[in-house]
Amino acid sequence: MTTHPRVAIDLDNDALDIEYRFVDGPSSAPLIVFLHEGLGSVAMWKDFPDALCRTGGCRGLVYSRPGYGASTARPAGEKWKPDFMHRQAQVVLPALLWSLDIDTRNEPPWLFGHSDGASIALIHAASFPDRVAGLIVLAPHLDVEQKGIDSIVVARDDYLNGSMRSKLARYHADVDSAFWGWADIWLDPEFRSWDIRSLLPAITAPILAIQGVDDPYGTMAQIDRIAGALPRTELLELDDCRHSPHVDRPGAVIEASVHFIESRASTTSVDACAAYPQDRLYRTN
Repeated sequence: MTTHPRVAIDLDNDALDIEYRFVDGPSSAPLIVFLHEGLGSVAMWKDFPDALCRTGGCRGLVYSRPGYGASTARPAGEKWKPDFMHRQAQVVLPALLWSLDIDTRNEPPWLFGHSDGASIALIHAASFPDRVAGLIVLAPHLDVEQKGIDSIVVARDDYLNGSMRSKLARYHADVDSAFWGWADIWLDPEFRSWDIRSLLPAITAPILAIQGVDDPYGTMAQIDRIAGALPRTELLELDDCRHSPHVDRPGAVIEASVHFIESRASTTSVDACAAYPQDRLYRTN
């Protein structure tokens, strides 16, 4: 696993090191912050952020959340609480952006989130509506579906008895920190009531929501619920696509993302929403 630079952030008097890397682009270009999935990291994105930023003429920031990649590992025995994504969205991400001297008030970034990272992007945008230019969310979770729980049980068995642990170890300095932090909280009965739909009306930034038709971790209802709360949301449903649209259908995701950013980057987030039709735009490629 390649180790990238790390920056220290102070949370509740507890210093954490966050692994990150920048994707170069013109200083005046939009900045995209990439928020990884529940088992992701800087390394697991591979070259997708570079391809998207290169095609769209953007800059990028990719980082590993605490517990993942080369960032500070989850302490042994520590179990995350049901608000773990809220903490990432409302505390960790703002602290990271501040530590890296990113001026979100004058130059709000675009958020590109996948799975848990997509949910974190939505919570962040609802919590700081004037600090986000727009959101691209892939396979987001708004609540807990039985389908997703069933798939995590299968993943847990593969981690214990199959090849999943050795595969994930390529992308995490402490692979048990990454896997059990994610699996334990998602399979905790207390987490079944987790639901962020009530936060959606606070989001003012434009949204592109993408879902694979064959996603084993979530149904199309997840992005439909975003559009139900925010009717100007643009939806992209992808055939031949499972839980990772940027892996299964990278060309379609890049094309849609670049078009989305270019079409809305010249306006404020509120004006961008108002400029688009009220009906949802479904695109299947």
